[in-house]
Amino acid sequence: MFFGGDYNPEQWPEQSWPDDVARMREAGVNLVTVGVFSWALLEPAEGRYEFGWLDRILDLLADGGIGVDLATATASPPPWLSVAYPDSLPVDADGHRLWPGSRQAYCPSSPRYRTASVRLARTLAERYGGHRALRMWHVGNEYGCHVPRCYCDVSAEAFRTWLRERYDLAALNETWGTRFWSQEYTSFDQVLPPRRTPAFSNPTQVLDFARFSSAELLDCYRGERDVLRELTPDVPVTTNFMAGMHWEMDYWAWAAEVDLVSNDHYIRVHDPHGHVNLAFSADVTRGLAGGEPWLLMEHSTSAVNWQPRNVPKTPGQMRRNSLTHVARGSEGALFFQWRASKAGAEKYHSALLPHAGTDSRIWREVVELGSDLGKLAEVTGSVVSSTVAIVLSWESVWAQERPSQPSADMTATDELAAWHAALWRLGITVDFVAPGADISGYRVVMLPSLYLLSGVDRDVLARYVESGGTLVVGAYSGVVDERDHIVLDGYPGALREVLGVRMEEFVPLLDGQTITLSDGSAGRVWREFGRVTTAEVIAAYADGEDAWSRWLAGHPAITRNTRGDGTAWYVSTRLDPPSLERLLGRITGEAGVAGSGVPLELVRRSHADGRTYLFAINHDEEGAVPLDVAGVDLLTGADFPGEVPPGGVVVIKVVTP
Repeated sequence: MFFGGDYNPEQWPEQSWPDDVARMREAGVNLVTVGVFSWALLEPAEGRYEFGWLDRILDLLADGGIGVDLATATASPPPWLSVAYPDSLPVDADGHRLWPGSRQAYCPSSPRYRTASVRLARTLAERYGGHRALRMWHVGNEYGCHVPRCYCDVSAEAFRTWLRERYDLAALNETWGTRFWSQEYTSFDQVLPPRRTPAFSNPTQVLDFARFSSAELLDCYRGERDVLRELTPDVPVTTNFMAGMHWEMDYWAWAAEVDLVSNDHYIRVHDPHGHVNLAFSADVTRGLAGGEPWLLMEHSTSAVNWQPRNVPKTPGQMRRNSLTHVARGSEGALFFQWRASKAGAEKYHSALLPHAGTDSRIWREVVELGSDLGKLAEVTGSVVSSTVAIVLSWESVWAQERPSQPSADMTATDELAAWHAALWRLGITVDFVAPGADISGYRVVMLPSLYLLSGVDRDVLARYVESGGTLVVGAYSGVVDERDHIVLDGYPGALREVLGVRMEEFVPLLDGQTITLSDGSAGRVWREFGRVTTAEVIAAYADGEDAWSRWLAGHPAITRNTRGDGTAWYVSTRLDPPSLERLLGRITGEAGVAGSGVPLELVRRSHADGRTYLFAINHDEEGAVPLDVAGVDLLTGADFPGEVPPGGVVVIKVVTP
């Protein structure tokens, strides 16, 4: 199990480095990321490199038995590059240039930036490709976190090139629906990025620009990765995603390009269920890894610096957070960062070694966590399996979460998290899959919010149901095709036949308004008016106070359709959490998927040879929870005593009868 985090030795006097390495060894650190934001020091002037300090720290780490995830340092260009090539700086949708002084101040389409970044990556690989500390390469950092899209003239020309590779002019006009609002193009030279306009921008233009922007950043990554693979073919290459937190990159496309999927996640302190969002992020990341192990590249030991109120983690919370990621497939726990900075924008961000030093609560918990991870070596390589999947599409999120929708409250990301949270409360582990993926091995497949769906992907879902699967579809799904064009002749469009319903109108709820269903469930945000064609009505809309509630009374709200050997459910409103949990519990139960039945977070990891490990996490800091499982707790080395202590974690090597 990897343990460690970002190490920025250049921020500290060199005489302190040996003490850093000694403290790392004391804590059990075995991997650090070096050089993420070091471009200005490594290349202080164009083409002039200074590697002495990096040589010395890498040697020191290697002598201490600590591996290095060596960054290419290209996440933040140095001031000299921005001054010499101002056209490499990004521009926002209003036409304002974003200046250096923080990080990520580059245009992804800039040839100047790309040339300089690849040159630096090549120079690093030539110098350190055979270094004894090198374990993997770390390209960039949190791509698109601050500048997911650039609207400058360089990007505009790159966008036109990208479009020419996919469309002729007639196809572009048809796909973008340019006859609306007199937008028809007679030359590609007339096409611009969707900069600020007087009213709503063309939705398909916006969608294609989001696709282009994710692809441009991915090309930046590929440029550096290809050089690293050329010179160091045996060293894995990765970059850190922000799955479950950041929605501007199509991580399905990115996951195919890394040797190891890695992810960053940070708890939001205002969310009382932050640990559930953590599980959501970890499960999404495991899906990106194709079910294989992945790596938590960053999280925090305690407080961060960027939230409105940066409350520290409670005692024991860091351990629970870290081991939850491991339970859900991570091969360790890394942090930002090793030592808390004394200057700069992130000086109040917590670290493994805090401002208070080793005589501190955080340090004692860090040492404990290092010991815990050291005891879990045999878990590495094991995988998490599930019989329930959620279909996730970044392109659908982009299309749905644009202006000019029926309701601004119909966000896809909130509903994805809500359905995952309901399953989490039921004690059901979930995989995330891409549209069109092989879903034949799952008992239940869910589409909480899949607004955009291609005909090919629709056919995969139809065959799944006909072959005996259980499909559960949330409201406002299947409405548009991959061009963001409405699928005509009734909603939910592409899924109308498999669901056996035909909806005619969307009827959004006003802010704070709720509805009641005939089975006692409560709905919010959304409702639909229509009828069943082949489905049966499980719950109808009940009468209410406003005119639409009275009109909808008796019309289908939740339906179930038998098709072939399988079943397809449709939920035409957004249920409140208790109602959603009750419904999904019923559906999964009927499909033969059992929840845990205990108030613990339970996740199993297994090896191909049958060795199984049960992670049991108790988020209740007040009371112990009994658990009827036999085996050895790897964290204590003793037989599991039959209960998980308050706020505690156990990792049971399960004894199978």
